[in-house]
Amino acid sequence: YQQHPVSIRRSGQVKIKLRAIAKLVINIDGSSQGNPGPSGVGVYFESGDRQKLIEKSRYIGVRTNNQAEYEALLDALKTLKTTDRNWQLADQSEIEIRTDSELLYCQITGVYKVRDFSIKKLYSEAVRLMKELPKIKMALIPREENRICDRLAKKAINEMIKSGKVKRVSNQPKIRSLFTE
Repeated sequence: YQQHPVSIRRSGQVKIKLRAIAKLVINIDGSSQGNPGPSGVGVYFESGDRQKLIEKSRYIGVRTNNQAEYEALLDALKTLKTTDRNWQLADQSEIEIRTDSELLYCQITGVYKVRDFSIKKLYSEAVRLMKELPKIKMALIPREENRICDRLAKKAINEMIKSGKVKRVSNQPKIRSLFTE
């Protein structure tokens, strides 16, 4: 990151110096076990020079994989809007959000239409939030380049399963159902 001192007034006379980030890279990923099934999101913010700024892992309940991908995007956008951090965007900051979801990327960039009703609401909220923020560039990346977020999303699911609050979903069909008439 490029460090530019920025003074912010908070709680009366206190001045806090925040780092200004010239380039912000945000990787996002959503994961679902069962599709639909227990789902989680991973969000990873880093500066242009690859310094970690924020790492988030959150369980989101039962969702499809595509819904989880959108929830990850919404998490990233909402985090961008918060002021509770030790850095801020510099004037003319470059913001890039990277995803390995072709569907999300193509819908957000207008290549695909949003047809699924359950996705339309998430899509609309994402577009609304993106309009409220500085210009954001979307990037489609290979799955291998998104391992950190994939791990974070799966971690959220696995922690809920280990706690006993959620049951693991098996994608294997039950043998009995294969032989019923």
